Amino acid sequence: MSELSALRPQWRSGSWFVVAGTLAGILLVLATLGVDNIDATRITAVAAIVVAAGVILWAVLRTRRQRRVHEESLTAWAAERAQREERLRIARELHDLASHGLGLITVRASVARRLTGPGAEAERERALADIEQAGRAATTELRRMLSVLRSDPSSVVPRPQPGVADLPALVATAERAGLTVEVDLSGTADLDAATQAAIHAIVAESLTNVARHAGPTAVRVETRRDRTAGGELLILSILDQGAAPGWRSHPGAGHGVAGMRERAAVLGGSLRVAMAGSGHLVEARLPLVDAG
Repeated sequence: MSELSALRPQWRSGSWFVVAGTLAGILLVLATLGVDNIDATRITAVAAIVVAAGVILWAVLRTRRQRRVHEESLTAWAAERAQREERLRIARELHDLASHGLGLITVRASVARRLTGPGAEAERERALADIEQAGRAATTELRRMLSVLRSDPSSVVPRPQPGVADLPALVATAERAGLTVEVDLSGTADLDAATQAAIHAIVAESLTNVARHAGPTAVRVETRRDRTAGGELLILSILDQGAAPGWRSHPGAGHGVAGMRERAAVLGGSLRVAMAGSGHLVEARLPLVDAG
């Protein structure tokens, strides 16, 4: 955003400085002539008026032409900015599809393959059912995205953004992948839609990362409110207990943390990722606004 704002065309016109300089020069000439030579003064005054009128007309026409060029540049800049933002949105959706959908399929299959004991065969059957369901959902979502890309933008009806109410389904999906998730969503009852969407996206990405890199481990998802000198914050934390014994990490595309930081930054917040004991902590600090 800052890069795009910095490239915004700026309006600059020096035409009226030329007019002001010309008028100042004419007044200086008239003041120098004085009133001793009346005829010379009249002739100079008439010439000065003609020159001034010509310069003002030139300035008006030049300013209009410069403003037209500026407006065309501004329109082109706005179109390019909208295109970049749309490309970023599509990239985020594709990342979510690959990371949260297909990534969990990989993790679920890996967990099922490692199962041993009397109930292993039944659990593998459940894993295959989960993989089939996740694969169908990912295929449906991919088709929807391709349909949106091919359709007229004016005919596309935007989908409601997921929010806090959708987190239980997200947690259930993570638990089917092998995670043990403890959730405390204190202070999320009256959040605005943008903050809820950011929370959902950050939790989804964090749980996917834990499943990929730590395997079947325990995770705590917690929200709380904190009042500071700058206003009230919602603090979202996702803390895992470290990798399961013998688990081999399944790296993703590497854009997940950057995407979470972007979502927090859009709301004026911040996000940090740090080691916490044997696991990792993701903490987002999001400024709160009036949802009404």
